[in-house]
Amino acid sequence: MRTTRCSLIFVLCAITLLLCLFRAETAMAEFRAAIAIRDVTPDALLPVSGGVGPTHPVSRKIGRLTVRALTLENNGTRVTICSTDFLGFPGVLCDKVRAQVDGIPPENILIGATHNHSGPDCYGFPDRTGKTTVDLKYLDSVCAKLAEAINETVARLRPALVKIATGKARGKIAYNYYAEQLYDPRCDVIQILDRRRKPFAMLVNYACHPEIIGPDQGILCPDFVGPLYDRIQERSGGAGIFMNGALGGMVTADCRGPDGKDIQTWDECVRIGSLLADEALRIAAEAPIRENPGLYCANTIIRFPVENDMLRAIVELSPLGFVLDEVGCVSTRVNIVNLADAQILTIPGEALPNMGYYLKRKMHGRHNLLFGLTNDAFGYMMTRVDWNSFERYDYITRTCLGEMTGDIFIEEALKFVDACLRPENTPVR
Repeated sequence: MRTTRCSLIFVLCAITLLLCLFRAETAMAEFRAAIAIRDVTPDALLPVSGGVGPTHPVSRKIGRLTVRALTLENNGTRVTICSTDFLGFPGVLCDKVRAQVDGIPPENILIGATHNHSGPDCYGFPDRTGKTTVDLKYLDSVCAKLAEAINETVARLRPALVKIATGKARGKIAYNYYAEQLYDPRCDVIQILDRRRKPFAMLVNYACHPEIIGPDQGILCPDFVGPLYDRIQERSGGAGIFMNGALGGMVTADCRGPDGKDIQTWDECVRIGSLLADEALRIAAEAPIRENPGLYCANTIIRFPVENDMLRAIVELSPLGFVLDEVGCVSTRVNIVNLADAQILTIPGEALPNMGYYLKRKMHGRHNLLFGLTNDAFGYMMTRVDWNSFERYDYITRTCLGEMTGDIFIEEALKFVDACLRPENTPVR
């Protein structure tokens, strides 16, 4: 009898242990997510940057600048996608953010810029005398706030569901200033829902310059991205996060009026931002809800020669501490993220639309997303056949690292794509 009782106790303990292990394994494999936002609008007005060269003074501000962090987790893998309302967010600043984050591997933190042309300088662009108006104390506060937002997402991770969809964004949103139809009208959407199927985060991936206001009107603002976020929130789509795409050469907001002249007003920012939000919500509406989507993240380092004298001068004169190696190259981190049947590739600059189409065609997801100006922002990414080939491309050639920049990226990125895991439920092509 005593032996039987001991055996029964042993069996019950074993069952209890197995149940605990099963629950722990189930919890580990459960998809979770969280999003956090911080306001980084400077208290005192700062000059704004619309590109290489001196900044422009401002006299007022409209809306607010933000940094946003969306963290995803499944089966022991955590990835954070961040968006910042600036022209670019260089890798030296990304590393400052990562150094202040606990609970996420630094290489799994992807930090992009909306490419807003009405925000403070994050590069330290020198003027003709070599001086810069960059506010280093402000940039330190931005890095601290973004790190704080990321840490908050880690603390607030909760069970979640996901929708992923791709479709053409309809209406008067974007066009290519150099060749009107040479742009990608596709909009990719990743919407995160809670267990009650209520959306709480929505990532919009679309290629377009936020430069309706621009740097010359004396206004600090988030351009159309601010109204995009407001509209998504108003329509119960969750907190928005915008990641730009292959917008180079020169995919811009279609703010042309009936006379062909640009309408550079805040009302036009609201029109375009709201329209893009409505289209993203429409595209996401019919997408199936996924439970427990697979999550994978990998990274590699790519080196680019800096052959451009102007960009080399920026590297050398900027107070941010950019680094060239012994042979005059810059290095940057590139990520692949697979979420369910979507694949994301980061680009450290502004890839031209033809590069974007080619990369998406060679990637392995049902939904292929390109996160431009992410982990670094080195200017335009051109292939050698475009570099210095057309008079139209004079400006973007002057702001490209070198003739082989685009070719190096395509070769190294696609080699990396092929070496990574394929998204789940995606057939081999």
